[in-house]
Amino acid sequence: MKIGLYFGTFNPIHIGHLIIANHMAEHSDLDQIWMVVTPHNPHKQKSSLLDDYHRLHMVHLATENFPKIQPSDIEFKLPQPNYTVNTLAHLQEKFPKHEFSLIMGEDNLNSLYKWKNYEVILQNHNIYVYPRLNSGEIDEQFVNHPKIHRVGAPVIELSSTFIRESIKKGKNVVPMLPNKVWEYVEHNMFYKK
Repeated sequence: MKIGLYFGTFNPIHIGHLIIANHMAEHSDLDQIWMVVTPHNPHKQKSSLLDDYHRLHMVHLATENFPKIQPSDIEFKLPQPNYTVNTLAHLQEKFPKHEFSLIMGEDNLNSLYKWKNYEVILQNHNIYVYPRLNSGEIDEQFVNHPKIHRVGAPVIELSSTFIRESIKKGKNVVPMLPNKVWEYVEHNMFYKK
């Protein structure tokens, strides 16, 4: 089975995340998309990052009606800080029959050369890239790379940061969140302060 890994803090997961994940599930050769919730890095300030399990629960709520999209807490069980190359090695060992690929925005592709052992990632895994506005110039080594696949997904310029800041200011963000996620955020009074 071909699995696309979509990493994020999902703080909170929003409709932009779902549009991209669903587009990848329906319009690429990937069989499933795993939304990999990135745990809190203990070396970074907590700021407004919700507890890992709240964020995982919101991903469960958001994806329950999407059979090709699955939440994943795989990085919760791995040593910190999380490096993608280590997560991929762990997944490949745990699920040897699956083929794992990465899903990322063009903005992340621009900084891929800074990732730990990025050459190993490119050697062993495909990368599916969705467009972003203002992502800058793509590094030449990635332009025609056989493992990098550009997907004509919708350009979604919606961020969790914007949603958190809007909630803090008392703005209506209902259209930006899946219904059950909005209810969970509102019930728990997340991001209000």
